[in-house]
Amino acid sequence: MISFIQKFDSSILLFIKDNMHGPIMDKVMIISTYLGNGGIIWIIIALALIISKKYRKIGFMAIAALILSTILGEGILKHMVKRMRPISNIPAFDLLIQRPLSYSFPSGHTTSSFAVAGVLAKYLKNYALGFFGLAFLIAFSRLYLYIHYPTDVLAGMVLGLLCSEIIIYVFNRGDSNSKAQI
Repeated sequence: MISFIQKFDSSILLFIKDNMHGPIMDKVMIISTYLGNGGIIWIIIALALIISKKYRKIGFMAIAALILSTILGEGILKHMVKRMRPISNIPAFDLLIQRPLSYSFPSGHTTSSFAVAGVLAKYLKNYALGFFGLAFLIAFSRLYLYIHYPTDVLAGMVLGLLCSEIIIYVFNRGDSNSKAQI
């Protein structure tokens, strides 16, 4: 089974390398991945929401989703699985960005992006396509740049969406408990 997953992952990465790379895409993917570094784009969006009284709760939910996804993905799962990055196992080309020092599974950029995008899309439905589009772009950049395997990214999507659902549940449960006490 692991051999099959490794072959699946490697074939997709090699397809991307052989069919999609070029100077313009290189620049777009580098910028996209930097937007996900430390969740910076999601923090900026969350802070913009927190400034507005009308959207403050959504901003705090986005920050909570980012924190939860970081704890579960970066803090726990990466250290349990300890999967090496593709560049360690598949010699392909020179990296376009600095080599990350952490493990590969799950993709932290993807996990945090889908955690926050899930929360934002739930409450700002008119912008849902944009939020998920940005999350997908950041996730794909991790494959394009040879930093993650496809299964790292898929796991990050699932974990991120689970984190968003947990945060939505916790915040809504808190609202219903406070209303019941009034």
